[in-house]
Amino acid sequence: MKFADRLIHYIVLVARVGTGISFAVLIAAVLIQVVGRTLGASPVWTEELTRFALLFTVAFGAGLSFRTGDLVNVDVVCESLPGRAPWVLRLVAAAATLGLAAYLLPHAWRFMSIGRMQTSPALGLRMDVAHSTIVLMLALLALFGLLRIFGMLSGAEDGKPVKPEEE
Repeated sequence: MKFADRLIHYIVLVARVGTGISFAVLIAAVLIQVVGRTLGASPVWTEELTRFALLFTVAFGAGLSFRTGDLVNVDVVCESLPGRAPWVLRLVAAAATLGLAAYLLPHAWRFMSIGRMQTSPALGLRMDVAHSTIVLMLALLALFGLLRIFGMLSGAEDGKPVKPEEE
């Protein structure tokens, strides 16, 4: 396995583990909330933890969804074009994703930094932790966009979505 393949494998693995852990926390928090309501009163912090876990699930999952083609994608026209046009359009789409995410990263960082001065009401969590999900999501989208571009330009992939069983 080449260095690039191993690197991609580990990046995908980290994103999958992050998605799995955050989703498990989300399930546990909702379960505690439902059981608590059944018994009379659910802990106040469960609703807030559910929101934060959902944010982290989306942050870790967005890059994976880009890689597997599970994000909203209108490719009916693109894939029906002749010759090399679909490949070029996939490359342009990956570059646009990378460019937009890279452009938004410093603004997201500034937004996250403002959160240091605030805490969440129920958990007392500094809001920069919650706001870091935006930075994480944009960074992973940019990274997966960059990986797709490198893969396409090197000939290692054709830019079509990579399903988990193919990795």
